Amino acid sequence: MQARPPRAEQLADLADVVMAVARAIRSRAAVDAEVVELSATEIVVLRYLDHHPDVAPSAVADATGLQRSNMSRALRNLEAKGLVRRSPDPADSRQIVLRSTRRAADNLARLRAIWARLVGDALDASGQEYDIAAALSLLRALESGLDADAR
Repeated sequence: MQARPPRAEQLADLADVVMAVARAIRSRAAVDAEVVELSATEIVVLRYLDHHPDVAPSAVADATGLQRSNMSRALRNLEAKGLVRRSPDPADSRQIVLRSTRRAADNLARLRAIWARLVGDALDASGQEYDIAAALSLLRALESGLDADAR
């Protein structure tokens, strides 16, 4: 019987697999002509805006750890693609807030359908049953912990 790898080795393997799965999903989803192609930075910004609408660009940059120049470029690109709009801040009309558009929501819905199909097909092909809720719980805990470390 093979000895179980130490925890650090298992955690490194987990990170490696998560990145490989993300790359595979991203490359297969990009094949759909209906999906608006996004850079990694644009994805970070849109994901943040979906969870925090009507937020200032500086708050997005601070929360995501993006440099202001990268944030500005991503916003210009997202606006040009019709995925983000700027509006005056209702609390202070001298400031602006950001919100993802209906087109962004439609794009995300398309992506989520593709992701569900890809992941579902891959799991079905394994011929085994998995506790998806437990996997989600683990990955959300990782995301939360990594986000907290970044602040």
